[in-house]
Amino acid sequence: MTLVPRKYVLDTNCFLDATRDERVATALAAFSARAAPFLYLSSVVAAELVAGTRHKHARQVLEEEVLGPYRRRGRIVSPSANSWEVLGRTLSDLVWTDGLELRRMPRSFMLDILIAHSCRENGVVLISRNTQDLQRIKKIFSFDWTTPFPDTV
Repeated sequence: MTLVPRKYVLDTNCFLDATRDERVATALAAFSARAAPFLYLSSVVAAELVAGTRHKHARQVLEEEVLGPYRRRGRIVSPSANSWEVLGRTLSDLVWTDGLELRRMPRSFMLDILIAHSCRENGVVLISRNTQDLQRIKKIFSFDWTTPFPDTV
């Protein structure tokens, strides 16, 4: 039996944590080197990263050095129309079953649902430290995820 390598998407928090902590940056760089042929970028993560840039130069560096390689290699994972529909059903289900209050829900939670579902549709493992939210989403639909940064690729 031949094992098929898994594809991976890094959540926004992986990139942000790497900018704030040198140990995380080192771990991300090591993982990225090991997993390069299997790494993909979520278009939702790309949007979150671009939206978080504070000035033009930072956005230019982000687009050239982080986002550009994924674009050039055609390694972008995006939510489908079905993922948007699942987003609505997931929020509705969580209102009914978990007492989710939509007006108090962080916008990032909605984006996490889109990321998780688009990973599911594309057979991609989501890498994130956002354990609480992802476990909550997984009550509604299954998807593969792991905490940063897996040893096996």
